[in-house]
Amino acid sequence: LSYASLLRTGGLDAGTAADGRQYSRRDTMKTLLIDGACGIGALKIDKFRRLFGRLGAEGCTPGLPNLHTVNFPGDGPLNENCGAEFVQKQQLPPKVYSSTATKVSKQYVTSFDGDADRVVFHYEDADGRFHLLDGDKIAVLVSSFIQEELRCIDPEGQAVNCGVVQTAYANGSSTLYLKNVVKTNVVIAKTGVKFVHAAAHHNFDVGVYFEANGHGTVLFGPKFYDFIAKADAHLRGTPRYDRANIALRRLRVLPSLVNQSVGDAMSDMLLVDAILYLKGWDLSVWANLYSDMPSKQAKVKVADRTMISTNDNETEATAPAALQTALQAAMDAMAALENIKDGPKPRCFVRPSGTEDAVRVYAEANSQNGADSLASEAMMLVHKLCRGVGAPPQPFISNRL
Repeated sequence: LSYASLLRTGGLDAGTAADGRQYSRRDTMKTLLIDGACGIGALKIDKFRRLFGRLGAEGCTPGLPNLHTVNFPGDGPLNENCGAEFVQKQQLPPKVYSSTATKVSKQYVTSFDGDADRVVFHYEDADGRFHLLDGDKIAVLVSSFIQEELRCIDPEGQAVNCGVVQTAYANGSSTLYLKNVVKTNVVIAKTGVKFVHAAAHHNFDVGVYFEANGHGTVLFGPKFYDFIAKADAHLRGTPRYDRANIALRRLRVLPSLVNQSVGDAMSDMLLVDAILYLKGWDLSVWANLYSDMPSKQAKVKVADRTMISTNDNETEATAPAALQTALQAAMDAMAALENIKDGPKPRCFVRPSGTEDAVRVYAEANSQNGADSLASEAMMLVHKLCRGVGAPPQPFISNRL
């Protein structure tokens, strides 16, 4: 397995790491609870569980987690109150339908959707508070890992063009972290997997994309494979514990671990788990890389959605003519109210629905009250300028800061 090969670069193959630390799995990460959303993916995971048991018994692969799957087909309704979509949208832990699931750990949990093409991670802390790690967090983790390994071989970062594709729905904190901390390129594409996939292929030699709902993958282009071949020739004969040699072996297995054709919850889960193991992190360390800006989503019914148009990546409205100017004034007013000098600024955007006569609204700010207020203002502007149907939208009321 490519996954096992990746784990071994931090264990038997590498010995003690180049940085002097011995790799081990944190206690909170030893059991991975997998919510199968009562879909077919749960059955496939159980095959991995049996394989992991054999590999562990043979002692050839260190760091393997115990896999505990819940919500099999027939345990409950498909995707109802469980699965990646429910967890990500509702910001709540999944309902566990499986009758055999008792005293399951909630420190390391992942949720698939019913057909296993989306995955998100989550956990409960010592105080019982729920924490979600969505597609934005996955993109940050994966891209930072790949960049770090590439720079161990190519410190100048000139040989391979890496980047992340996001949509307008990506949280502003994740975009800022990618640009300022990971120091990678970020492209904003139109909402929809076919658009972000095409943008990753067109713009980067290694392109990472994950929508907030956990649907995504990594694409590796010809220059990446050329880079690996040249690095292999250059590093041949160096010790296996040499940091550049370790990086080469890690990068070499990634294309066979990742499903580059489509979102694949199982391969994405294994990739994330391997990265966390190699970094020595648990979910709380990963979650604390940055804090998401509070956000609010809504929609406004209109007489004709075709009167609203946007730029190519849907970050700005181009019609009606007065709409974007009014939205920008609302964003500027919220930024002044929140007195933001550094960090991500409040923003909102609107886009016509692809399925109904409605306009979808997204807003984020540095407090939940701010996000709610900005979303309310955007909804009222859409209703006023885009021939809204029915009574004007009522402002959101929130007591959260």
